[in-house]
Amino acid sequence: MTVREIRLFGDPVLKTVSDPIRLVDARVRALVDDLIDSVKLPGRAGVAAPQIGVNLRAFSYNVDGEIGYILNPVIEELSGEPELVGEGCLSVPELWHDTMRYPFARVSGVDLDGNAIELSGNGLMAQALQHETDHLDGMLYLDRLDKERRRVAMKEVRESAWF
Repeated sequence: MTVREIRLFGDPVLKTVSDPIRLVDARVRALVDDLIDSVKLPGRAGVAAPQIGVNLRAFSYNVDGEIGYILNPVIEELSGEPELVGEGCLSVPELWHDTMRYPFARVSGVDLDGNAIELSGNGLMAQALQHETDHLDGMLYLDRLDKERRRVAMKEVRESAWF
């Protein structure tokens, strides 16, 4: 089992738009194994490749006992009225802030064999799909906070022991 170290706020890979996966080779298969192993730890709903230092469009998820992955995910649908939901991030440890998220999300992508797959869900799954896709676009949930919440969050980051 290879649980990879999570990159923290301030690491440039977290603010970089991830490259699409063009060829599934041994390196990509190992990445998926590491993403799956890394998301299995308690309290983890998702891990995106940039969070383990890899600038490729892939993430794993662990929601309601279902563990999986997707390569080259694209958000196909966001629906319902956006609402504030409590959100945290492994790359911004110990912080928790209300973030606007849609209650339903659907993404499409591929698996390791190149087969088209689709992931969708409400609640935590919808939040995880949005959150992890944001990581692949170089965004952290802090970037989605309104001005006042972001000011408070950034103060908490600067005062944190890990920063």
